[in-house]
Amino acid sequence: MAGLTPDSPQVQEVTLHAVSRTLEISYEDGARFQLPAEYLRVYSPSAEVRGHGVGQEVLQTGKRHVGITALEPVGHYALKITFDDGHDSGLYSWSYLYELGTQQTAYWQDYLNRLAAAGASRE
Repeated sequence: MAGLTPDSPQVQEVTLHAVSRTLEISYEDGARFQLPAEYLRVYSPSAEVRGHGVGQEVLQTGKRHVGITALEPVGHYALKITFDDGHDSGLYSWSYLYELGTQQTAYWQDYLNRLAAAGASRE
């Protein structure tokens, strides 16, 4: 994980909305993102999801109803998210969460395309 740089986005507020299963994050530059738990889970930065190199990614399926059970700040640079399916590895840096927010539409469509190509389901 890359370290903080002077131009790293600075988090202002983090709110977990348990009922809607979304994580709301606002940054000092005015950006605000509503990131669904399912989206965060399938784009986990963990080796379990990303693998240990290019081409080793593991398509996550059946995560439509996943929720977040815990959030734990890690220093001043990341968030550890625990999901109700037991997944709790991988640190979401503030920069990575910002990237997930700004690229949400494209990343989500890519995920849906990969599911369809694999004949897999979000259920």
